[in-house]
Amino acid sequence: MAFTAKDVQALREKTGCGMMDCKKALTECDGNMEAAVDFLREKGLASQAKKAGRVAAEGTVCAIVDGTVGAVLEMNAETDFVSNGEPFKALAQKVTEIVIEQNPADVDALNKCTKDGQTVEEMVQELFLAIRENIKIRRFARFEGKIVSYVHGGGKIGVLVNFDTDVAADNAELVAAGKNIAMQIAAMNPAYLDPASVPAEVIEKEKEILIAQMKEDPKMANKPDMVLAKIVEGKISKYYKENCLVEQQYVIDGDLTVGKYIESVAKNLGADVKIASFVRFEKGEGIEKRVDDFANEVAGMIK
Repeated sequence: MAFTAKDVQALREKTGCGMMDCKKALTECDGNMEAAVDFLREKGLASQAKKAGRVAAEGTVCAIVDGTVGAVLEMNAETDFVSNGEPFKALAQKVTEIVIEQNPADVDALNKCTKDGQTVEEMVQELFLAIRENIKIRRFARFEGKIVSYVHGGGKIGVLVNFDTDVAADNAELVAAGKNIAMQIAAMNPAYLDPASVPAEVIEKEKEILIAQMKEDPKMANKPDMVLAKIVEGKISKYYKENCLVEQQYVIDGDLTVGKYIESVAKNLGADVKIASFVRFEKGEGIEKRVDDFANEVAGMIK
């Protein structure tokens, strides 16, 4: 029995499954809509679609370096029980390796990447069938160069640091310095590399906020504009020290900034060493987790 694009769309609306899965189901079932629904249910895909709306805020962050290429990836699940399990962590590791090997442009492209005869999307579906939880590859980043990785808390935070240097990527002192910087990034969560990296509009907005705050302060409101401008500049300098990696106080040695620490590393190595870029992923950041009020839920059931 033949089927049309409208039939595929109708099956998608019935099951919530992906277009290619619906097309495959109709092909396998000779265009029979009800049989195709059963086919998808048997495969567990219709069940997966229903669960896809559930919040996946747990998970893991995986960071790997292979030679001169590094990648960090966040993959989410619904519960920490699943995300701490070996099958979930093994898949996150495998997908991160695929990022390194195949350099996909984005998550959609990553899902289409193939390894060992399976697409990444199929790998995720296969794990879903085993654990019955919503699983999502949320994001990834990939660097090429002299890369050092660091994973904190068993996958809670992942960091990549990319160095601009002629020193060999496997130089022990460079790797050790990279780990120190990565731990700094994990702990202090800088938003920018250096003051030059901060967008001008961010600084202007910060100045606007500071001026508005001073105008609301009776002790500051009557001060001359020149004085207020100097106070604002001082506060912007503090903003840089808090938000820019190289300006931050180095957590291992409070007498140094991160920038000064890197200068000391470069001096010891007898070569130029600069931090070119970095990325920090924290598991579940920015995802609004569902809060269950079990007391009210039970009370409602009793009523």
